[in-house]
Amino acid sequence: MATVKAEELRAKTADELKTQLVGLKQERFNLRFQTANGQNENPARARIVRREIARIKTVLGQQAKAADAAK
Repeated sequence: MATVKAEELRAKTADELKTQLVGLKQERFNLRFQTANGQNENPARARIVRREIARIKTVLGQQAKAADAAK
C-alpha cells in the first residue's frame, strides 16, 4: 500500500479524514499485536501507518485552524 500524500488528504472532507484515521488506528492496534506475537510479516508497515496517522492529524488541525480563521 502506497503512502498517502498530504495534497490528497487536503482534498478530502473532515469526515472522510476522521473515518480514515479510525481505520488506521485499528490497523496500528492490530500490527502491535502481530508484532508482540511474532506474526508480523511486514514490520515496516507499522512505521508507515504511524506516519499516515500523523499526516491526517496535521491536515485536520490545519483545516480546523482555517475554519476558525474564517469565522
